[in-house]
Amino acid sequence: MSTPDDGLTFGVLGTAKIARTAVVPAIAASDHSVGAVASRDPDRAERFAADRSIPRSYGSYDALIADDALEAVYVPLPNGLHAEWTKRAADAGLDVLCEKPLAVDAEEARTVVDHCADRGVTLMEAFMYRYHPRTERALALAERTLDDVRTVTATFRFPLYDRPDDVRLDPGLAGGSLMDVGCYPVSLVRAVLGEPDRVYGHANDTRDAGVDTEFAGVLEYADGRSARVASGFDTQLVQRYRIDATNGWIEVERAFDAPADDRVEVTYEVDGRRGVETFDPVDQYRLQVEHFADRVADGASPRTGGAEAVANMRVLDALAESAAAAEPVDLS
Repeated sequence: MSTPDDGLTFGVLGTAKIARTAVVPAIAASDHSVGAVASRDPDRAERFAADRSIPRSYGSYDALIADDALEAVYVPLPNGLHAEWTKRAADAGLDVLCEKPLAVDAEEARTVVDHCADRGVTLMEAFMYRYHPRTERALALAERTLDDVRTVTATFRFPLYDRPDDVRLDPGLAGGSLMDVGCYPVSLVRAVLGEPDRVYGHANDTRDAGVDTEFAGVLEYADGRSARVASGFDTQLVQRYRIDATNGWIEVERAFDAPADDRVEVTYEVDGRRGVETFDPVDQYRLQVEHFADRVADGASPRTGGAEAVANMRVLDALAESAAAAEPVDLS
């Protein structure tokens, strides 16, 4: 499928904060556009559309999907609704950019991927950090200059206080810190080390919400390599990773939700030579949108396409299973 000369026209299923503050502005800043937004609350959809100069608003997701002027949809709904509305959009012939995680577990993710393939639409999971030039550089440095990566540590935590009704605390919507932000460290570890052979997980529910609000995990590899991942809603913001090898290391701060209006860095030491590389401000959400549109145009698989979504979800499932059973889970 090729994109029109004037770019893709997106529909947005939901009025979540990430759509309002990040993805809709990113689409508007690109060669593409938002043609419609939907919410279960018609007034909310109308206000959202008016605030962002979106031509049409709908009081139901079905109504948006039926809009013949749209070519693609962006899905920022709660985790538990991703699979359903991705498949419904695919049934309407719409290409789908879906927020992470794609589904509630790997089995459901596979059904979504197969469904989109059967309908002939492009599917991409919205891991925006993978499209930042700094991430690309850090992964290239790890592959090309580090002789033998032995371990990776990655963390994404932020404070989620005074919001007891937040969807991220709702077990019925696949909430929890592992699903919400723990998926980023797992994604990063897999990008560096590949698929683990065994995992250990530890979860803590400090809010008695029915989901983890703190999570820690260990990923093991048969050759002795390992990784540590952590996520949570109970501490101040921290998002970083470090890659350690026999001949050096790489460190990244503000690693995942990198600011669009400030420079960021990657720091490293390789064979005794220390370096700091600085990257000018860039909107990684816009780069994500542009990558998605390019893949719609050329029919190639996105960097964070369906197979990648399933593989990441498989590790998240195993970590959650390990935490629940208080024992390691084998993946090999």
